[in-house]
Amino acid sequence: MTDTSENAADANVQEKTDAEWREQLTPEEYYVTREHGTEPAFSHPYNNDKTPGRYDCVCCGAALFSSDAKFDSGTGWPSFFQPVSPDAIAEYVDKGFFSTRTETRCARCDAHLGHVFPDGPQPTGLRYCMNGVALSFKPVDEA
Repeated sequence: MTDTSENAADANVQEKTDAEWREQLTPEEYYVTREHGTEPAFSHPYNNDKTPGRYDCVCCGAALFSSDAKFDSGTGWPSFFQPVSPDAIAEYVDKGFFSTRTETRCARCDAHLGHVFPDGPQPTGLRYCMNGVALSFKPVDEA
């Protein structure tokens, strides 16, 4: 795991004011992506969607995950075993909720996406457990 929390000023990060994010996003999208919230389990249609395509960041449109890496984890959130590229996701140590987890954020705009766990399928053994509201979907013919 790479802790990139000190790299927030990276040229790669897209910065907007809080007011700009609130204007662009729905209240639920803002809560999850900008306030590090979590949507309820089994509440988002992407959890069960099997349509071929790509999942992008709802905030900035950066490509994050391919449907080819999506699997049913049974957790209630869309899950993937790898991002589209190693530099698409930034990882941070999250010590909230009385445990230590690895938080995932969009490397371009710093949007909170979810967490990654070491209990996923091969070939990576990872489970990127994402909030569906933090993602936008492009079918394969549009991706």
